[in-house]
Amino acid sequence: MSAFLETLKTQRWDDHRYYHQSRINQSLHFVSALSFLVAYVVVFFDPAMAALIGWGIGMTTRQSGHFFFEPKGYDHVNDASFEHKEAIKVGYNLGRKVVLHAVWLAIPLVLWLAPSLGGLIEPAVGWQGWLHDVGMAWFALGVAGLLFRTVQLFFIRNVTEGLAWATKILTDPFHDALLYRHAPLALLRGELIDPMHHVHGPR
Repeated sequence: MSAFLETLKTQRWDDHRYYHQSRINQSLHFVSALSFLVAYVVVFFDPAMAALIGWGIGMTTRQSGHFFFEPKGYDHVNDASFEHKEAIKVGYNLGRKVVLHAVWLAIPLVLWLAPSLGGLIEPAVGWQGWLHDVGMAWFALGVAGLLFRTVQLFFIRNVTEGLAWATKILTDPFHDALLYRHAPLALLRGELIDPMHHVHGPR
């Protein structure tokens, strides 16, 4: 258990210091965290709606921060190149995210053009039925994406790394809401980049 908790702590720390230096990205993560917390409540009575909230708001804001606002040049704070950080990233780096989001964007179109998926499901009736099917497909994609990378980490890293990463992903909304709650105010003060003074201090 101690090894698991230490691994989880390290993954959280590396994710923060390497990939969340932009105050815009941090603010978007705060919004994302709040939307995922709402989705966590909704999932108990409407999984499709929870997925629509999680992917449509949570993932859109979260990944927009990474793709468009997070610096991608040399990281002087951590003395590491962007390429090095992408190569050692435990979870989904930008390359893997492109594939995942391509599938995510393709799902609504596929369900619109082939509502029954070739007879695999009952075809939706009306746009609300289509939206429900999209939500359920996105829910399945989220579960599959989490399980796929977790099991993959079992083999390319170790079981502890995989379980820690899965735990991190599932608990990120709680952690990010607390960690980045001050980011919007810092952004309003005109601070576009977190100075990250704490990176060189004690964790």
